[in-house]
Amino acid sequence: MAISIDLAGRIALITGASQGIGAQIARTFHAAGATVLLNHPDVGTTRVDADRLAAELNVVRAGSAAALAADVADADAVRAMMQAVRERHGGLDFLVNNAAILRDRTLAKMSLDEWQAVLDVNLTGVFHCCKFGLEVMRDGGAIVSLGSISAILGFYGQANYSAAKAGVQAMMRVLARECARRGIRANAIAPGVINTTMATTIPDAARAEMLRQIPLARLGEPQEVADVALFLCSPLASYVSGQTIEVNGGWHG
Repeated sequence: MAISIDLAGRIALITGASQGIGAQIARTFHAAGATVLLNHPDVGTTRVDADRLAAELNVVRAGSAAALAADVADADAVRAMMQAVRERHGGLDFLVNNAAILRDRTLAKMSLDEWQAVLDVNLTGVFHCCKFGLEVMRDGGAIVSLGSISAILGFYGQANYSAAKAGVQAMMRVLARECARRGIRANAIAPGVINTTMATTIPDAARAEMLRQIPLARLGEPQEVADVALFLCSPLASYVSGQTIEVNGGWHG
């Protein structure tokens, strides 16, 4: 018996969707038939990248993708983005909280600004998107938020990032309880080290040490994270809520 995931007629918003894992999640949801809304913070090349991806997807299916600028750390910007989703699309079915930044430094040397910037985007940004997203989300929807293996293992120099991602994973467990009456499920994905542009900055010695600790002996691919996000938003995961799914090749420290 063939099993397929059909998200036709559904609206999915992916934050930080201009590149990397977020862009691959957008492509994957779009391939399953969803209309995808590509959030970006409008810094650097993110607007150009998000517009280019939306154009690419609209060639496949006209009117099926759009880019939306909003810094998730800005509550007013997120509220406005969600209201635009309601006005243009009638509501939201799936929210994927992917936007994140890094400001790595040992805790002793970490500046207050480096601590706060990561918490503002990686944790408070998820709160903003969930709070205002739930106001426009239809019953029976799903929320998926990106945690991290760093929240579990506590990587050196990532006190801010690890704390934020651990908070995200805890937040999804709370939301699973609070949203259950509406049939909305909330889960987290905790990726290991994924083969994105960010991973290319890892020094060779550190990369070799990581690979020695990963049973599958390779980095993950963005598609492998995107596939889990798709599963968690599909009817195949109808009884999965409040969980953190680790996508890390078996790496447990």
